Amino acid sequence: MKNFRINIIARILLLTISIIAATFLFFNYGIDIWFILTLLIIVAEIVFLISYVDKTNNELANFLESINYSDFTLHYDYSKIGKSFEKISIQFNKVLEKFKETRNEKEESLKYLQTVIQHIGVGLLSFDSNGEVEFINRAFKKILKINSLKNISALNSISPNLGDFIKDMSVRKKVNYKLISSGETTQLLINATDFRMRGQLYRLVALQNIQSEIEETEIEAWQKIIRVLTHEIMNSITPISSLASTLKSLLDEMKEPNAETIEDLSSAVNTIKKRSEGLMSFVDKYRSITKIPKPNRHNFSVTSLFNRIKILLDSALVGKNIQFHYDVNPINLEINADSDLIEQVLINMLNNAIQSLSETDNGSITLSAYIDNNSHAVLKISDNGAGISDENMERIFVPFYTTKKEGSGIGLSLSQQIIRAHGGRIHVTSKPNKETVFTIKL
Repeated sequence: MKNFRINIIARILLLTISIIAATFLFFNYGIDIWFILTLLIIVAEIVFLISYVDKTNNELANFLESINYSDFTLHYDYSKIGKSFEKISIQFNKVLEKFKETRNEKEESLKYLQTVIQHIGVGLLSFDSNGEVEFINRAFKKILKINSLKNISALNSISPNLGDFIKDMSVRKKVNYKLISSGETTQLLINATDFRMRGQLYRLVALQNIQSEIEETEIEAWQKIIRVLTHEIMNSITPISSLASTLKSLLDEMKEPNAETIEDLSSAVNTIKKRSEGLMSFVDKYRSITKIPKPNRHNFSVTSLFNRIKILLDSALVGKNIQFHYDVNPINLEINADSDLIEQVLINMLNNAIQSLSETDNGSITLSAYIDNNSHAVLKISDNGAGISDENMERIFVPFYTTKKEGSGIGLSLSQQIIRAHGGRIHVTSKPNKETVFTIKL
């Protein structure tokens, strides 16, 4: 019998008949084999009845268990055992479907959130009270140049006490941190906040590379100063130069001049004029630092560029006992940039290298190009000259700063602006009298 109610009624009737039969046998024949057999049948019927009724409880338990373990693959169909059970199966399936939809929505929201977190430019890291990393996004790995991180203490190997600094820093307070890694200095902005999840204390750290913003701010500030200075100086020099030219013309037109007086006046006026013109040329040269043209990007061969540079340098290296060679890997490497501006930067840096080798025996300059692990084009200029002291290292890109007697102090600053206009960076490492390397990343 398929209907649940009929099944229950039939089992109860059968159990009742069995009990009556057992009673009849007991009062008429006493305890004999048939009475005992009837008792066993009664026990079996009771067990089967209980088991049959428990099937509903088991199904309910399975339903709750599937919800507990997020297993929504089950499907209930009680249509064959009664209308009331058919309603239960419909509601069970609806509940499971609703839980399934809710779980799918949460998973989609989580995937969306994870995708956003992985693609934002801010580095994010969370770790527990033991320093065990719970989450780290791509930006954090990229900024610190790491592939993985299991414990926050491992950051101490990247920069001294960086892991301890992040673990012990005050929460909800933005802190600047100078990261020095592989000879490259990077300014970081770090912010941390604590939160609890599942009864466990966690720290969320936000990390931003603000080196580019700092450099751009510095350059912009210098450009503003330069514009003001050139404007004021040019306004003063122009009339002086004009007046000097006028005075000289008047002196030239004098018909009966006193020879000695005229000679002195002419000499003085010529001096004023020459100095004014020199000062105007000097200021105009500095003005170029504020007029960096927008790069005209195109693909060009690095090997061809290096060949042109070698031809230009050959005459400058005659009789100086300096070896120059270049290396391009791969030989057919091409980069997308303004070849004229990049050539200007390289020539400027190579001239600096030549000057640094003026008192070095067996001087050597190497120009190289390759693609790094992040698919960036890298140009390197290295030499074994006098190098750069620690004191001067942080100031070499400051406009007008120079350690040369006849230097203008705009070469490296101009080069930095050109590379920044390409979206790249320049950094330098130096071991005086051993090796100095300027690295350009585009």
